[in-house]
Amino acid sequence: MAGLAFLDAFNPATIVAVTLILLLPGTRPVATACLFVIGAYLTVLALGGVVYLAADAAADLVAGGLVWLRRIAFGIAAVVLLWSAARRLRSYRRQAIALPGWLSGWTALPLGIVVTGADLPNAFPYFIAIERLVSAGVPTGAGMLILAGYAVVYCLPCLLLIGAWLAWGERVHRRLDRLYHRFGTAREVPRSLSAAAGLAALSLTVASVAITA
Repeated sequence: MAGLAFLDAFNPATIVAVTLILLLPGTRPVATACLFVIGAYLTVLALGGVVYLAADAAADLVAGGLVWLRRIAFGIAAVVLLWSAARRLRSYRRQAIALPGWLSGWTALPLGIVVTGADLPNAFPYFIAIERLVSAGVPTGAGMLILAGYAVVYCLPCLLLIGAWLAWGERVHRRLDRLYHRFGTAREVPRSLSAAAGLAALSLTVASVAITA
């Protein structure tokens, strides 16, 4: 569970969004970034809790429900990896990540909810983690506590960014600016046959787990 959570934590959408908030000229970038992270945390916990409770109920009510839950979780992961592999077969234009003009201290929390919610379909480690919880027969209360911890780990890179900003200020500002120019600006992403092959192989491996589950 911890490994899946750390894998899921390196999410470009939330990390770049927090980076942009901290780089924005304003009087309260840290407070705004914290509210954004709270929105992300609540979204991961709430949607994960809904999926977990529904999956747990389905596993109990449907014959072979646990097997199908495992197949669905690993199947989603295989499809996402295969889609990523297909994208690397050709160059594509990556759009710049920009914050909406209506962002403020009042709207940072709902923005965190929207950004995180829109990206959760790609968070296949989360679905696998939920399947592991159900398969292990973890009691509902303990399962929700584990998901709460998972959501904390998911937000950990953003929290570390905020902490580093408070501790080192201008030095972190320069590094965050470089981070944004690497991951957040519009640019042409060249095709990579090696990356596509690696992702396709990983997709086949995960798909085989889904089929033989």
